[in-house]
Amino acid sequence: MGREKLSRDDIARRIGAARLLSLDVDGVLTNGELYYFEDGSETRVFNVQDGTGVKMVVNSGFPVALITGSTTPSIRVRGRLLGITHLYTGFEDKVGALEEICGKEGIGFDDVIHVGDDINDIPLLERVGFPLTVPNARPEVVERAIYVTQQPGGRGAVREVCELILKSRGRWPY
Repeated sequence: MGREKLSRDDIARRIGAARLLSLDVDGVLTNGELYYFEDGSETRVFNVQDGTGVKMVVNSGFPVALITGSTTPSIRVRGRLLGITHLYTGFEDKVGALEEICGKEGIGFDDVIHVGDDINDIPLLERVGFPLTVPNARPEVVERAIYVTQQPGGRGAVREVCELILKSRGRWPY
């Protein structure tokens, strides 16, 4: 089930109609690597420029959601620092999580941009209006996305999407 790939200009025009940005964490907001410490705890590395992009989108009044199966505390800390109100950690059923978020926002799946990178994102990518992915995504995910970012996950992909959102709304200040 392949989706038509769109140019940056076409995707920017279509993103102008979106009303929510939904992000996976591992492989999208991070490069997908997990770091384990001697005590068994784990953490991730987040990109500062991605974070600045998320803050800019949130500050513009555009809602952002994080939906991940992981329960690592660093994800919730990072989400709160970025001002994200929809933090869904420990959710294997990402569609159910997004249904709840859409209900709170009063929107439909067609109004959602979702950025995912692995097979557990496929059910969301097949339902949302704006399925996006990163170049380091699984081939099955790339096949379902209408746009693949230029930058890899955890290395500016989310910033790229945030800039597209802000520019498509005439809210990019630079």
